[in-house]
Amino acid sequence: MRPERTAVTRPNLTRRALGRAGLLAAAPAPLLASCGIGGGGEMVLSDEPVELRLSWWGSDLRAQQTNEAIAAFEKQYPNITVRGEYKEFGAYWDGLATTFAANDSPDVVQMDEQYFNSYSARGALVDLNEAGEFLDLSKIEPDLLFTGQVDGAQFALPIGSSVLAFAVNADMFAQYGMELPDDTTWTWDDYAAIAAELDARGGGDITGSGITGGVDVGSVRYWARQRGNELFGADGDVTLDPDLLVGLWEYYLGLIESGATDTPEQMVEDTGAGVEGGGLATGRTAFGQIHNTQISALRQGSGADMRLLQLPQHDGTPGNFIKPGMYWAVSAGSAHPAESALLVDFLVNTETAADILGTERGVPANTEILAYLAPQLDESEQIAVDYLAATVPGEPLIVVPNGASSVNPLLTRLGQEVYFGQTSPEDAAEAFITELQGEIDATK
Repeated sequence: MRPERTAVTRPNLTRRALGRAGLLAAAPAPLLASCGIGGGGEMVLSDEPVELRLSWWGSDLRAQQTNEAIAAFEKQYPNITVRGEYKEFGAYWDGLATTFAANDSPDVVQMDEQYFNSYSARGALVDLNEAGEFLDLSKIEPDLLFTGQVDGAQFALPIGSSVLAFAVNADMFAQYGMELPDDTTWTWDDYAAIAAELDARGGGDITGSGITGGVDVGSVRYWARQRGNELFGADGDVTLDPDLLVGLWEYYLGLIESGATDTPEQMVEDTGAGVEGGGLATGRTAFGQIHNTQISALRQGSGADMRLLQLPQHDGTPGNFIKPGMYWAVSAGSAHPAESALLVDFLVNTETAADILGTERGVPANTEILAYLAPQLDESEQIAVDYLAATVPGEPLIVVPNGASSVNPLLTRLGQEVYFGQTSPEDAAEAFITELQGEIDATK
């Protein structure tokens, strides 16, 4: 059942609040009206040449595919030129905040569930309902479409759906004479034991697993949801039980101490290397956490028999969740919102783009495009789709509220401090909840 969303007001945010939300760079920027179109652009197509900027984060594979899709769009609309810009995930958000603050935002931006509420609340995104002449929303899976709305305004269009997974190197299991676990029944204790055994059989050549939790919002949500708790409540406040966060960190501290997982130093290196360059792709470790649709990039980067496993269970409670893999959004500062909407429509609603993009950004949210792609999925894409179909999700996800877009970097910072022994799990859990709730309160 779809969760009821509370009304979200549009406050006049202070510079301090914007800074806390990660949306303000050094130069101040005026807020854009949250209704209508900002930046002087009109929702009509131009007869003159138009240049758009399209910005995204992701792997080299994603960049290659997106640039091919851009070329196909330009061929269909020869008066529109699109300049693509991409970065890795962390750098992307710093750069995006800077461009919005400087009134130099890209026309079309790839948006994440953690950030879209904060951007829409400051009036930085176009209500895509106003672009109906150029962008068809009718074929998007309704429950996914809902996750990009605030008070009925469609500020972000879901591209596809994804779900958390454990990626596992089946070749490595075979090399060390071990069977893959039964992911319909295995527990967190089973995972720890398997990782330790892999480490022992590897004789120092490998580690059993990367550090798969405690430094990202997805793993914390999964751990809490398995135990009947949620990171956020329907009112947008933090509802995470700090004892659960302490337990998660203590679990991974035990794995680190046993040698079953990477060291904290290796974890930091992997974060910078990305899915195609980390220890899982390079054959240093057997387990890693990804979203199911990253399997294509991982298999391409590793050349190994990579598979997807459901995350370990706890008392049989479903903890996983289907979330928008990401969104497309149109900047309210765009001088060409109609052409921007046309680009989004092409990327999400056309078979031409689907042939190029496949499932790399998620299992398509457009139900007709998913049906079109089904017979032509390659092996990696089929693995991603099959995994999603096999996942039994828990309650629908509560989207990250306005003011909480720093949740992932905050978890990364505090989780690293815990794993490096700089902060106790108890102190870090208290700091996480206090800081995050303070950022949310600052926007109210």
